[in-house]
Amino acid sequence: MVKFTFNRELRLLTPSCFVFVFQQPKKVGTSHITILGRLNTLNQPRIGLTVAKKYVKRAHERNRIKRLIRESFRLHQHTLPAMDFVVIAKKGVAKLDNHTLIEGLTTLWHCYFQQSLNC
Repeated sequence: MVKFTFNRELRLLTPSCFVFVFQQPKKVGTSHITILGRLNTLNQPRIGLTVAKKYVKRAHERNRIKRLIRESFRLHQHTLPAMDFVVIAKKGVAKLDNHTLIEGLTTLWHCYFQQSLNC
């Protein structure tokens, strides 16, 4: 049975983990979100989030965006390759409604799934 949990092991927690992804990433993105990914040596994907105050001024909006990104990752984690992902929110992401943001993330996760099939 597949479990859709989101525990500590699925998160990038240290700056060195983020630096690892930033060194040689595979990029996919839209005008509002970019996802950087790099293969890891673990048997599972992990995620880190960056939502800058510069682009999303209000804390409740940043929290909403992060919550939606984490939920999207949680639901797609079993279809993703064993990669470390950093999701970067860009200017204008706060203007998106929840449904549009989730659809965009689903499309981006699908891109990584397709890349893993080609390897």
